[in-house]
Amino acid sequence: MATPITLGRHLTEQQTLHPAASGQFTGLLWEFVLAVKMIAREVRRAGLIDILGAAGHENVHGEKVQKLDDYAQERIEIGMGRSGMLCCMASEERPEIIPIPREHPRGKYVFMFDPLDGSSNIDVNISIGTIFSIHRRVTPGSDDGRLEDCLQPGYKQVSAGYVLYGSSVMLVYTTGKGVHGFTLDPTVGEFLLSHPNIKMPKRGKSYSINEGNAASWDAGTSKYVSHLKEKDVESNRPYSMRYVGTLVADFHRTLINGGIFMYPSSPKPKLRLLYEAAPLALVAEQAGGKATTGDQSILDLVPTELHQKVPLIVGSAEDVAKYEQFYAAGAAHKSK
Repeated sequence: MATPITLGRHLTEQQTLHPAASGQFTGLLWEFVLAVKMIAREVRRAGLIDILGAAGHENVHGEKVQKLDDYAQERIEIGMGRSGMLCCMASEERPEIIPIPREHPRGKYVFMFDPLDGSSNIDVNISIGTIFSIHRRVTPGSDDGRLEDCLQPGYKQVSAGYVLYGSSVMLVYTTGKGVHGFTLDPTVGEFLLSHPNIKMPKRGKSYSINEGNAASWDAGTSKYVSHLKEKDVESNRPYSMRYVGTLVADFHRTLINGGIFMYPSSPKPKLRLLYEAAPLALVAEQAGGKATTGDQSILDLVPTELHQKVPLIVGSAEDVAKYEQFYAAGAAHKSK
């Protein structure tokens, strides 16, 4: 029986692929993993302790904050802030960039995150997740990071990934050298390599979209979804519709099984570029998939504000390319 590969061992091995690596990045991820284990513990006990339900206030987007949202935000913010490897952080839950506490040293990385994706599903025990993105700072000096350090295009990400709190706890990440998945073994308290070198199928059999918004979709999206529902043996249609409503869960299924996830520009963009779209786009493309707004690569978008929202179409390369064809045709027809 082969010896399980722990996340720590894997990080060390991956470090050898980057000759200039100093070990700081590995330490940074290790701090994140500790915070994730603590969040996973609370998620498992959510029905037994007083951590379910609304916290009684709203976040910067006007959304009701759940108690678990607050807990996840606090654990990650405190844990990462003391790592000594960050110049600043940014979170979906905070209106401005998060400075590093004065008692801790500054580093060369920027950490951005969605502490608990899928908050509306917490109280009904449906999968939720955490999404993260890491950049190198671009401003000079060793003091606090600035807004420019956060507003970088996705292709400049050093690493990105997510944690899925579901039937098991999974951590999926990339450093630009492929995508790897680890499952938390609660009996030993370690993340073990369970999905090495993940490759997204070039084409899938399912699509994921909120059909409740169908009346507001742009013409290209409407015609593409209708296309997926048509029967055609050669192209393996119709596709099945699968929609959880937790971005991480819908994305993870698409990553493993192939297919396409869509949150188009109409009725209006909802997903945050820095905390959701860009990190998942990097994971998708490193696994052989594709991510677009419909007419622009997600990874090429240059952010203009901290909480910028964008459309996100992500999934199997052939499925996303087909969507782009329908989107372009719809846009061309509208312009006539």
